[in-house]
Amino acid sequence: MFVVYVLYSKDFDKIYIGYTSDLNNRILSHNQLATKGFTIKYRPWTVIHTEQFPSKKEAMVREKQLKSFQGRKFIREIIEKSEK
Repeated sequence: MFVVYVLYSKDFDKIYIGYTSDLNNRILSHNQLATKGFTIKYRPWTVIHTEQFPSKKEAMVREKQLKSFQGRKFIREIIEKSEK
């Protein structure tokens, strides 16, 4: 099982989209363990959306969709609803 996830850094108003087969470990990496990369600059991250897929291929397709203009618009709507 693979999970597409969306992280949000409220302090910096940043979004990160990724996929993994181990969500808990991946979030730990983004928030604490990683020593380089995009996500270390904008900690802390909060999971605001997840979707599960049976295959890596399907997860990769969905990740790409969420990174598109329409996908980011969808994510911004989630953020706006959660802040109300």
